[in-house]
Amino acid sequence: MSAETDTQTTAVYRVTGMTCGHCEGAVTNEISALEGVSTVKAVAATGEVTVVSAAPLADEDVRAAVDEAGYEFAGQV
Repeated sequence: MSAETDTQTTAVYRVTGMTCGHCEGAVTNEISALEGVSTVKAVAATGEVTVVSAAPLADEDVRAAVDEAGYEFAGQV
């Protein structure tokens, strides 16, 4: 799911393997480093990561960030 406003895009991704706050932080830090990202909210309980960015992100960039954090990217919700 993604939604666009005049200046920002919100997308929700599924990430597997997150089990705690540390996991959420690791995923948040890596995705936050992507260009144009303004907000990341990772929720281990649901496996969902909500990302607000200046423009839509390429799935391969989000996948690489999630891989770098040590978790598995399962695509957009």
